[in-house]
Amino acid sequence: MELKPLLIANAQLIDGDKPRPGSLLVADGRIAALDPTEIPDGTETVDAKGQWLAPGIIDLGVFATDKPAFHFGGITRAALMPDAGPLDHPGLVERAAKGGKPDLWVHPLAAATKGLAGKELAEIGLMKSAGARAVATGRSRIADSGVMRRVLAYAASLGLVTIIHAEDEGLTAGAVATDGEMATRLGLASAPAIAEAIAIARDLALVEETGAPVHFRQVTTARGLDLIRAAKAKGLPVLCGITPAHLFLSDTAIGDFRTFARLSPPLRSEDDRQACLAAAADGTIDVLSSGHDPRGPEDKRLPFAEALPGMAGAETLLALGLNLVRDGLVTPSRLFDMLAATPACLLGLDAGRLKVGMEADLILIDDGTPWQVDAKKMAAYAGNTPFDGMPVQGRATAMWKGGLRIR
Repeated sequence: MELKPLLIANAQLIDGDKPRPGSLLVADGRIAALDPTEIPDGTETVDAKGQWLAPGIIDLGVFATDKPAFHFGGITRAALMPDAGPLDHPGLVERAAKGGKPDLWVHPLAAATKGLAGKELAEIGLMKSAGARAVATGRSRIADSGVMRRVLAYAASLGLVTIIHAEDEGLTAGAVATDGEMATRLGLASAPAIAEAIAIARDLALVEETGAPVHFRQVTTARGLDLIRAAKAKGLPVLCGITPAHLFLSDTAIGDFRTFARLSPPLRSEDDRQACLAAAADGTIDVLSSGHDPRGPEDKRLPFAEALPGMAGAETLLALGLNLVRDGLVTPSRLFDMLAATPACLLGLDAGRLKVGMEADLILIDDGTPWQVDAKKMAAYAGNTPFDGMPVQGRATAMWKGGLRIR
């Protein structure tokens, strides 16, 4: 099917420090010009009516391919964690990569070890050839430092970033919450927040040793973020991310044993939450992702300690990210660096920016539309959101994947 050229006019382009009035021309599935002076014959024109025009969100580290939820949330590409499967074989990676095309591109993350057991390296080179865009340790870290060192060195030799879960399992085994007043009051098994910093410190030592690039998928504590800051100041190839839950919720959200707020890593103290907001503002945190992990009633309608961790985050990612803009913590362009440009760079994709030559993965955003998060009405496979009932603002109103209108 031949795509007509597309002109999106009368938009506010997320291009530079603040949104600016402009237009964008798409031809052959790619961005052909910003503010074009010549329009090809037969071009289809869309009036953006002053809405933001931004690159499609690239959601780094989802646990399920959930197309309706991704499309609602303005997500045009998703990097799939290796836990489903697990993705430790080239055939599984190749199948996962075909999962959502043409209107959603799934980028599988290769399991670092066979069966994600942390013992033996998986066939990372073959999985890269099959479409894997990075390597990941999955929901847990690799405890054996020798194995982790080999993973980092091998992934780096292939030009792949290793995506790491950072919690020391010796401290967190059996825990379902963070040490603190709330866990004590509810009588829940808990672990000290330092479990995160201990895991990060070990892996940063290995990064210094190997020179391998890494991305800590979720850093949620002040001490963990201080380690990341220091590593970046040293010039180590380190990135880190977070989900909106750890920016906008503290461990008080698990009161009344709310299993929708049972997450991995668990929600932290208010002091740690404030440290996370400061790290988003000062650039320490590089990526904002949804952690999308839809869990049905069979996994969540259980006693808190038995419920599985995870949240359906894809539909609320954009609106909650816009809170950071409204609160003056980040600019719109910095938000889309966190949502799109940095994930694209990490995965080696020609996307994530409004730049000539990039794939035309685009979203129009009405940044002021008010709506309320409702777990019962979510497009996701399951509505396990800790933000149920929260009023939010801003949503995607139109989407294009490679210049093809999908919403």
